[in-house]
Amino acid sequence: MFASMVGFFLSFLIITFISFLLIVGIVAVVGKDKSVKVADNSILLAKFTERTSNNPLDNLDLRTLTSKENIGLNDILDNIKKAKTDNHIKGILLDVSSVAMGAATLQEVRNALIDFKTSGKFIYAYSEEYTQGSYYLASAADQVFLNPQGGMDFKGLAVEMMFFKGTLDKLEIEPEIIRHGKFKSAVEPFITDKMSDANRKQIRGFVGTIWNVLLENVSKSRGIEVPALQLIADSLSIQKPEDALKYKLVDKLVYRDELMTELSKKLGTSNKKDISFVNITKYTKAAVKNDAKHWSSEKIAIVYAVGEIRSGKGKEDVMGSETTCEALKKARTDDKIKAVVLRVNSPGGSALASDVIWREVLLTKAVKPVVVSMGDVAASGGYYISCAADTIVAEPNTITGSIGVFGVLWNSKKFWNDKLGVTFDTVLTGKYADIGSSVRPMRGSERAVIQRSVEKVYDTFISRVAEGRHISKADVDSIGQGRVWSGIDAQKIHLVDVIGGIDKAVEIAARMAKVTKYNIISLPEQKDPLNELLSNLTDDSETSFVKHQVGDSYKYYTQLQSILKQNGIQTRMEYDLDIY
Repeated sequence: MFASMVGFFLSFLIITFISFLLIVGIVAVVGKDKSVKVADNSILLAKFTERTSNNPLDNLDLRTLTSKENIGLNDILDNIKKAKTDNHIKGILLDVSSVAMGAATLQEVRNALIDFKTSGKFIYAYSEEYTQGSYYLASAADQVFLNPQGGMDFKGLAVEMMFFKGTLDKLEIEPEIIRHGKFKSAVEPFITDKMSDANRKQIRGFVGTIWNVLLENVSKSRGIEVPALQLIADSLSIQKPEDALKYKLVDKLVYRDELMTELSKKLGTSNKKDISFVNITKYTKAAVKNDAKHWSSEKIAIVYAVGEIRSGKGKEDVMGSETTCEALKKARTDDKIKAVVLRVNSPGGSALASDVIWREVLLTKAVKPVVVSMGDVAASGGYYISCAADTIVAEPNTITGSIGVFGVLWNSKKFWNDKLGVTFDTVLTGKYADIGSSVRPMRGSERAVIQRSVEKVYDTFISRVAEGRHISKADVDSIGQGRVWSGIDAQKIHLVDVIGGIDKAVEIAARMAKVTKYNIISLPEQKDPLNELLSNLTDDSETSFVKHQVGDSYKYYTQLQSILKQNGIQTRMEYDLDIY
């Protein structure tokens, strides 16, 4: 009876919790299309994912049961562009203590802010503490403000890699590596305790590009010579707020109430209450009479290809081959869609799934223009699915290339035998029936079989690139070998055509399709928010719980999960680089 009472009580709590989430979802659905009215003399408040989620749970902190603000790159760029012509918006306030964006995404947002300033409207930036990423964004502002007791990072970029060889040695688990490409360093974390010379060389190359782009653009915006900025970083000159002011990285040290006074002066009002802010997340729903959008029956489709590449259905952060192919097919067969922009932000993944998507890109290209827009990373499988496009557009600091292949098998025999006392015995009906077994060493003949498979996939990979980029296989092989390039360097070796962001890709697609007035639609179509809430309830609850428990180490948890879910030969950047 007591057990029944406890069960009833727990069931009641669970049902109550789920009911609450359903109410949140319904409220989100009902309020989704509610228009936001922008008052006169307003300031767009920009507190900053690749694409805004349609899932109400993504904006709900399941630990505190409070709403979070979340906006994707697509809406950030659209809202900045819309604010440029909105007579109600007088300027933008960047409140950028931290920004969860990669280098290329930061570049796209910063370029949009620079374009916004051509309207004659102002941009102010404020923070209690600037990271290097948030300061890079803030440096585009007319005035940069810092809290008098705040701080700023300006020290250069560092790359940190995690290596697991020591752990595997202690566990007596031996990785069996089969790869092609001297730069294909995806497997290094399992077989060594530090970077190889080749890996160090390529990382120094693309991280150097990211840092140089930052220096050049900050120099242009702040009027400080690049060597002077490098000296500031090398000597750790910014150690307190007064240093940032002294070296002209900021314009004024103010508290938030003093910032309001600065904004009042800019707007020509003596009353702070006359200042109206509209949050960039809510501005998406604001109707603007003089919006520059062109309304037409003709469309350009942006197909989002984001996350690790796997076979089957995808999610917001996983590129499923089935989901992506369905989106491309829909764009190909819809006569009103005149061109396709494939937005790739992926480190790669399954070689097979990558080839399935590549085929769909090729079929689409035969019917209408296909332009690839590369985000923060479009490497390995991410480049594989891109190479068939008519034109490839990347930011100068996009991480791309990594044309190489690898496979990993695990020999855990000693772990089971020596650590746990577990042994295995096997009955075979064929010589290779247990090929790939994780409880014994790989035989030489088996390695040869798998190596041939890896070589075949690599040959197919470079053949796809050679065909799509109109260069010889030999040339692709010479710049391939798993090497990673920055976008600007990739352009020099013909892996990328144009430097720019997603707006540039759309512009090129429209020109190729010979359309001047068009609507932009996003694919794959996002699920109905309420259905998404129900289908992802368990996963999102688990994710929120794990994030809360492990904090900043969550990325290592997801990396381990990714390794455990890998199947077959991989075309991917295996490791997750920390650039800070």
